[in-house]
Amino acid sequence: MSWPTQQRWKGVASLFSNKWNFCHSVSALDGKHIASRCLPSAGSHYYNYKGFHSIMLFTLVDADYKFQYVDAGTNGCSSDAGIFSATALREALEINPLGLPEPEPLPDDDTPVPIFVIGDGTFALWLLTMKSFPDCNMTRQQCIFNYRLSRARHVVENAFGILASR
Repeated sequence: MSWPTQQRWKGVASLFSNKWNFCHSVSALDGKHIASRCLPSAGSHYYNYKGFHSIMLFTLVDADYKFQYVDAGTNGCSSDAGIFSATALREALEINPLGLPEPEPLPDDDTPVPIFVIGDGTFALWLLTMKSFPDCNMTRQQCIFNYRLSRARHVVENAFGILASR
């Protein structure tokens, strides 16, 4: 798959902002367990925490449910965060050959903020990944942030649903 141009990244960030009310995001990350038979001599390598054998489909999805990055075939006992840390995507985000736009201020602010990808709570908070606040003693603003992030992150869940229905 080819990476979008800087202009396309800005367009995706605009879509996340307009459709999902979540600024500066260009993608949502997640992994999906694909059920499989136990391979001979695989042992528990492909046995996941959900109680069945699987391989992982790890993806990056834009605001229109389009897959931007796919990594398939990792054993089912791996975590989403573990898979992400071992992908070429993580390295590409770090050194930015993806052509992500330069940091820009959020609306009604003047502090530049980097463009980022969003993930669920299993991912580490990092300069280019965003996740929700922990669920304890949150302020009203943090609750609103978590709600909006969760809503924006559903694009990846919905993309898996669309893929599974085919």
